[in-house]
Amino acid sequence: MVNLVSATFQLYRHVLYATGRSFVRSWVTMVALIAFAVLLLGTSRIAAPLGIVGGLMLGIANALLVGVTLRLIELSLGGTRSIRLTDVTESFGHYFWDVIGVGFVLWLPTMLLDMGMQANPYGQFLLSAFLLLVFILLNPAPEVIYQVRHDSTLNVFKTSYEFVLEHWVEWFLPFALLILPVVLSPSGLQEFFTLSGRVGRGAGLDFFQILMLPLTAIGGWLSYVGLDSDGQGIILVLLTPPMAMAILLFRGHLFASLHGSSRRQRLFSHQFDTRQ
Repeated sequence: MVNLVSATFQLYRHVLYATGRSFVRSWVTMVALIAFAVLLLGTSRIAAPLGIVGGLMLGIANALLVGVTLRLIELSLGGTRSIRLTDVTESFGHYFWDVIGVGFVLWLPTMLLDMGMQANPYGQFLLSAFLLLVFILLNPAPEVIYQVRHDSTLNVFKTSYEFVLEHWVEWFLPFALLILPVVLSPSGLQEFFTLSGRVGRGAGLDFFQILMLPLTAIGGWLSYVGLDSDGQGIILVLLTPPMAMAILLFRGHLFASLHGSSRRQRLFSHQFDTRQ
């Protein structure tokens, strides 16, 4: 057990070091995230009064920007050079159909549950349970899209499911520590289900939800240290983009380190290294 804990901490040290190196090379990506957020916010305001057409337009814009973001993270993880502005423009169109595919497959059951919630007294519970399940089992879907060869959306689902079953402790432990102040707050359970429901609706492929996790986590930690909501505004605006960038890079490096390996293999490797 001691060796397993030591091996897990060694894994996180390696991932944090790799995240730091990638972060230094990826400041352009962070600027792009800010620009994308402004662009999508403007698109949502234009689309709001257009009904179904507006929803379709917003969905296309979201898939386009999420696809670009995943491509830039991919370049940040594996590259030895800094990300350039040309990388941003050349990334448009990457993973667009993957994001659309995942969103479309999840849209039908979510829509049915939304409709059933109105007539079923247990509808809200069923919807929350379904979204929590999606949040858990499809949590690594963004990393699967840009790191694993797949032939269809169902393969993305299958790979995410198998990954979570094999590595759920190592994968979710950093997330649990990140949102710990939120969970421990008086309304912590409700906040957690709200967060998981938002992320679960798009399997982590909703651009605004990419920013929601760091925003929620930073707000929770600021409240934990005693800073009231009135004093959090500027700090949240300043810290959310770099925190979002760091989380995306950390997730990418962690997935790359875990995928294709097992806990037994990592333990054996750690024991071998300590004997050298």
